[in-house]
Amino acid sequence: METNRQKKMGALLQNDLVDILQGEVRKNGISNLIISVSKVSVTTDLAIAKVYLSIFPSAKGGELLKSIQSNAPLIKHDLAQRVKNQLRKVPNLIFYIDDSLEYIEKIDKALEEKENPIENRELLAPRKKK
Repeated sequence: METNRQKKMGALLQNDLVDILQGEVRKNGISNLIISVSKVSVTTDLAIAKVYLSIFPSAKGGELLKSIQSNAPLIKHDLAQRVKNQLRKVPNLIFYIDDSLEYIEKIDKALEEKENPIENRELLAPRKKK
């Protein structure tokens, strides 16, 4: 469970990371690309921040994640310049793709198809009796 300090630090990092990443997209003139930071979770020792990115279109996600990971030290430096008055030390950034929207979409599609386990109970595994 996250402490209040971890939550506040995650929110601070999330807001500044959104500005940094979207600013880079605009500065480089890349069109048809949306990057959002869906969540930032900070470890209890405040040394590592896990940054979850939502990228649209998702087809570009893999290559974009690799380029963001390779530029992580530069992103950390930009972040340090923004939060130098709030934080003593900026945590190391680890980037991940947030695929929760795709997961929800898969569930919705599965429920619309013929093999819907809610409507057709025979698709569910039989329940074991105690």
